[in-house]
Amino acid sequence: MGVYHAGSRTVQDRVGVREQADHVGRSVGRGIRDVAAAFLELQPLLVAGAADPSTGRVWASPLTGAPGFVRATGPHRVSVTGPWLPADPLATAFATPGTPVGTIALDPRTRRRMRLNGRLGPTARGFAIEADQVFANCPKYLQKRESYEVVADRRGGDPLRGTELTPGQAEFVTAADTFFLASVHQDGADVSHRGGNPGFVRVDSPGELSWRDYPGNSMFLTLGNLAADPRAGLLFLDWTTGSTLQLTGEAHTEFGPERRVRFTVRETVETPSALPLRWSAPEYSPANPDPAG
Repeated sequence: MGVYHAGSRTVQDRVGVREQADHVGRSVGRGIRDVAAAFLELQPLLVAGAADPSTGRVWASPLTGAPGFVRATGPHRVSVTGPWLPADPLATAFATPGTPVGTIALDPRTRRRMRLNGRLGPTARGFAIEADQVFANCPKYLQKRESYEVVADRRGGDPLRGTELTPGQAEFVTAADTFFLASVHQDGADVSHRGGNPGFVRVDSPGELSWRDYPGNSMFLTLGNLAADPRAGLLFLDWTTGSTLQLTGEAHTEFGPERRVRFTVRETVETPSALPLRWSAPEYSPANPDPAG
């Protein structure tokens, strides 16, 4: 499978960055290098994105564990050890062989991130991913958090499900400095990171969010996926309390003087205290634009 499909090429050509995309795309491979394997084994958090085989809806889900719960077990293979929450929207996908999945490991301590996309294979203790694409991203728009601690007695609350944002969830979204965006295409799935100063995601109504698409690496993997298939999943984290907000719906890009993505909410899952991690306060990226600008 090539790095880019028709959707990404369409966006690259529209923006005029095909040459830059070809240059950046040379860094994408299937192999998991030693430095990438070492990075993965240090992470307590992995975000996975896929389409639920039973509903077709796309979700982004957080997976956590002691460092080493994600590790390379072959030149093109990563193993992930569970458990994850039984009510997670992607629980069925994690147990379905061959499901296309995208993952991102993001380390706020070093402002490094790595993406690995491939296909799932369930294992006795979790699942493995046979990699199709492995690559790193620059630290742009990634907030630095110096440290984290594990809150051993934290237990996830019952998920609150809905079809649009509550007022409290809208506040959660507008206060966020980071979210994760899962998207899919005919041959795979992907998860990307979006970051900015609080307020960079706008709640336009209980059923619609939008955000400015900041300049990035010119690959346009996410916007290319959305051009080919509008299904998408968003994940917001509270880096202090561990609460999560997962959204699924459709997204489309508006091209103009300001490139903007609009997301229509179809289903919501809010889980209080879902993750046992408590991170230190953020130092915002110097690359973040003023959200009011």
